Amino acid sequence: MDKFEKISHTVDALYGVGVSKQIPKDIDFKFSKKTGRIRAVYHNDLLLFTPRTDGGIAMSIYCAELFSKNKKFANDYCIEVDAESKPFVEQGKSVFCQHVKKCGSKIEIGSDVPIFFKKQIIAVGKSILSSNMIKSQSRGMAVRIRDSLKSQNDGGQS
Repeated sequence: MDKFEKISHTVDALYGVGVSKQIPKDIDFKFSKKTGRIRAVYHNDLLLFTPRTDGGIAMSIYCAELFSKNKKFANDYCIEVDAESKPFVEQGKSVFCQHVKKCGSKIEIGSDVPIFFKKQIIAVGKSILSSNMIKSQSRGMAVRIRDSLKSQNDGGQS
């Protein structure tokens, strides 16, 4: 199987059919020297995502911006936070349930979740709770942030 096709199928399986159409055609792959597996996927020297051993992907903010052009992805797999928590999330702090304004219906425990504020991505993290749990609870952590705008502005590689 072609490596681009493999990545496309993985993205479609994780986030719904059609989301992989947002992946640029001119991407670069970094392979493991030991195993030969794909270690990272880049576009114009910017990290898109890293495949995980469990079959998921660890996406960057750049990747989340590309995927969010797909309306289905933006509605089903993203979280929008309120103005009160925005500065903290941008600094890489976790998102708590009480600060979630809108939550996608297909978020599962352990999945990568882009965090929005007014239609702009401010961070990407790993969900601690499912979408139903996030909507029903008013306390506790919803998403642990892995990559934020602050880490990009400080020169941290996303």
